[in-house]
Amino acid sequence: MADNNHSYFQHPYFVLTGIPGLEQKYYWMAFPLGAIYVIALFGNGVIISTIKSESSLCIPMYYFLCMLALADMRLVLCTLPSMLGIFWFNYKSIPFDACLVQMYFIHTFSAIESGVLVAMAFDRVVAIWNPLRYGTILTSGVVCRTGAVILTRAVCVVFPVPFLIKRLPFYCSNILSHSFCLHQDIMRLACASTQVTSLCGLIAVIFTKGSDSLSILLSYVFILQTVMAIASGEGQLKALNTCVSHICAVLIFYVPLIGVSVIHRFGKHLSPLTHALMANAYLLVPPVLNPIVYTVKTKEIQKKIIQIFVQTKITAEG
Repeated sequence: MADNNHSYFQHPYFVLTGIPGLEQKYYWMAFPLGAIYVIALFGNGVIISTIKSESSLCIPMYYFLCMLALADMRLVLCTLPSMLGIFWFNYKSIPFDACLVQMYFIHTFSAIESGVLVAMAFDRVVAIWNPLRYGTILTSGVVCRTGAVILTRAVCVVFPVPFLIKRLPFYCSNILSHSFCLHQDIMRLACASTQVTSLCGLIAVIFTKGSDSLSILLSYVFILQTVMAIASGEGQLKALNTCVSHICAVLIFYVPLIGVSVIHRFGKHLSPLTHALMANAYLLVPPVLNPIVYTVKTKEIQKKIIQIFVQTKITAEG
């Protein structure tokens, strides 16, 4: 009977939360938020189109960058409908199943991005350790298989999580802490034991972000050892300079991720505003800053952006 009552009172939807304390300014905040989404989509789109059109960029390093840009774009598109729905139309409800789907794709594309960063670290290891065999080690086939492994791992590891959450009762509260659905945020609303689901989520994090961060760290330890063996200081700086963009991308991804994880685990006493801002930074900062970092370091991408602006100006004047 208790199970029937729980099923009867199961919430059909969740209520999303924007930025606590700033509800009266949502409409005006929607414009800079929309600009952030435009920058993220435009920047990553330019990177993809440039790599596709420029023959000089058809090398493994930029193939992996293209994968990173695709993951960033998908991550942005996962959160855009719910966030703009809140800030533009004050529409906060999201169906239960739709919330689980959004959660699945957010965590899947986040895991893909983490895996791509590992592949990019391996690319830098090969380029610095054995530059003469770079093209023979990282062939197009190897790059494609690496991308397939990254995608398969992310899809399979996150796949059980929404089904486990689907079995939990949610008849106590249905108000989430963020403008989108995250695993930790949904779990805290469950009205039953979440040990199995929490364990599955922990395994997914360890198998993706945990192992990936360790792999990147070990890669750079090997890179530093290799660079220190280079006789000339100029050669050392030149080798390290090829890693600057990737190091920035790693920091841009992992610093907000660690921040939001620590806050969820130890920052329950902090204000809801802090939780909301950290979660937004976790999902919005990498897609916005990654294109900027790689644009600064890649002349071909700079030329592509200038070309787009010139064509837009000519079209507008015409």
